[in-house]
Amino acid sequence: MVLERVKQLAQQVSNTLAPPHPLDPLSTTEIEAAVSILRSQHGKLYYNAVTILEPPKAQMLKWLADPDHTQKPNRIADIVVISTDGKVFDGHVDLTQGKVIKWEETPNVQPLITMEDLQIVEHVVRKDPGVIEQCRLSGIPANEMDKVYCDPWTIGYDERFGNAVRLQQALMYYRPHVDDSQYSFPLDFCPIYDSNKQKIIHIDVPKVRRPLSRAPPNNYHVKSVEDGGGFRTDLKPINITQPEGVSFTMKGRTIEWQNWSIHIGFNYREGIVLNNIGFFDKAEGVVRPIFYRLSLTEMVVPYGNPEHPHQRKHAFDLGEYGGGYMTNSLSLGCDCKGSIHYLDFDFVNRAGAASTIKNAVCIHEEDNGILFKHSDFRDDSVIVTRARKLIISHIFTAANYEYCVYWIFHQDGTIQLEIKLTGILNTYAMNPGEDTKGWGTEVYPGVNAHNHQHLFCLRVDPSVDGQKNTVFQVDAARGAGEVGSPENPYGNAFYAKKTKYTTAGQARAGYDGNTSRTWDISNESKLHPYSKRPATYKLVSREVPDLLPKEGSLVWKRAGFARHAVHVTKYSDDQIHPAGRHVPQTSGEPSQGLPLWIDANPAENIENEDIVLWHTFGLTHFPAPEDFPVMPAEPMSLLLRPRNFFLRNPALDVPPSYARTPSQVAAGKTGCSSCVDKTSVQV
Repeated sequence: MVLERVKQLAQQVSNTLAPPHPLDPLSTTEIEAAVSILRSQHGKLYYNAVTILEPPKAQMLKWLADPDHTQKPNRIADIVVISTDGKVFDGHVDLTQGKVIKWEETPNVQPLITMEDLQIVEHVVRKDPGVIEQCRLSGIPANEMDKVYCDPWTIGYDERFGNAVRLQQALMYYRPHVDDSQYSFPLDFCPIYDSNKQKIIHIDVPKVRRPLSRAPPNNYHVKSVEDGGGFRTDLKPINITQPEGVSFTMKGRTIEWQNWSIHIGFNYREGIVLNNIGFFDKAEGVVRPIFYRLSLTEMVVPYGNPEHPHQRKHAFDLGEYGGGYMTNSLSLGCDCKGSIHYLDFDFVNRAGAASTIKNAVCIHEEDNGILFKHSDFRDDSVIVTRARKLIISHIFTAANYEYCVYWIFHQDGTIQLEIKLTGILNTYAMNPGEDTKGWGTEVYPGVNAHNHQHLFCLRVDPSVDGQKNTVFQVDAARGAGEVGSPENPYGNAFYAKKTKYTTAGQARAGYDGNTSRTWDISNESKLHPYSKRPATYKLVSREVPDLLPKEGSLVWKRAGFARHAVHVTKYSDDQIHPAGRHVPQTSGEPSQGLPLWIDANPAENIENEDIVLWHTFGLTHFPAPEDFPVMPAEPMSLLLRPRNFFLRNPALDVPPSYARTPSQVAAGKTGCSSCVDKTSVQV
């Protein structure tokens, strides 16, 4: 009976309910089919992840080139499960054929911590006798344990416990009232939680105790602001309307907008994944491929307090928790404003049931200021064209922090990734007058916010006019020769110095602001007819701090991808996660992901090959009182810009807002009066 039901589900997935595109996320029906197939063979399991296994790139490219005459790749679920005795298994379920095609025990790893894993811990700590005693010592009576909260984090790595047992650390707080922010009342001890036994196994207690702060609550909710003087009253409404509708079209999960074509995927770990990105070039009359796949594939947040156990605070928010799992359900007019198209995300829970995050992805357009403009002082001629941009976004909450991720497409062929950081600082207790030693800032009485970094890893899988690409490091350099020399008589010469990366071992580079360093991703087989330079997309990224924990530190070993601003590797289907597939409780010995892959073959050729560029960027945050009790959004941004790719400005065909030529001025004509914005007013 079970096998018959499995076959029925597989047939349903294969036929009537198959998504139209092989890269679409799994539907609830597909998730349920995968779980049924696994249950029929392996009984009770705890499900950590059931997600789409993207088809091998070579197979996918053949299908994309001729979908009408090429067999569509099978729908395959990539699964991670934990058995009832705590063993971890990785596997693949072919949903088209209705069978398990891979099932392997993976020893000595811990899969990521799910939202369900996190939610259990708070209930356990409130009942634990050791935690109750530590709360009493901190000044919290036993009858107020309902006011004790915790942010459960993966333990990172602690040599005392290793990685054989699935652990979390509980960062402790107190709430005087249910509406108060607990981050104003951090506690000084840290319980260690065994996820398999669902119990506290150890409590780290500092040598210097820091009792509960008695400062008044510092809140940001509405009543608190109203009681503290009220909200501003001088804001007038700004309404965004598109009376004729949006300028993009959706075909399933593929969007077409302003010559762009993009498939929008999503998974539990990376969140948004953009595939098959192309741009219709009117001069050539074809859609030109630019990127096969773009995603934010890992991040690490190292904290800078060297006192135990704060060295464990370096969260890999994607690899340890999952950006997709932590994604918010977005609200119309709040998270996104205007005419909005939403996409949902289906995922599996621990028991194997399919769940849905509604409105996980927001798609909308925004005005983007001036696209280009020129006024001629000689004759009063002018042209001004306003830009708009397409934004594909999601927001995820990692305990205290919110990360707002915006993929922005521009009419001139530029792709921008913008990330805004908001939410609440991670806080720790401190005594009155205590010296923070420079490792943190007292942002409120009794509240120490530690220094930290947010380092993101962007995975760029290029296809700039094809799959054979090369990366060049580009540095602004002074011309050779001293002032007065024949080659540089006035000493003013400078040029773009290009260094070609030919091997994976060579292509490990830092950022240099002194040389305005950028990186070209080029197709050397296609030269521009004017510049005679290869078709290129340039990575422009200027917010690139060094990883501050020192070489040999725990963070340095575990976050090998963050040691350099750029790595380049030859493409491999199984190289997606730069800190490794299973990140929690890794020791960094050996370093997983990028260091392991590159050290295995540092001489591997990456010139004119199918390659992947990995870019680590971010910011270093020294907290301030202005960041508390809730942090104003802090943005960072990078660009992927066309260079020697288009024949000329590809946005010339965007209708101008206003234009008049010299001959129109001479004839007394007003020019493009039909282009003038009729909605703007002078006040």
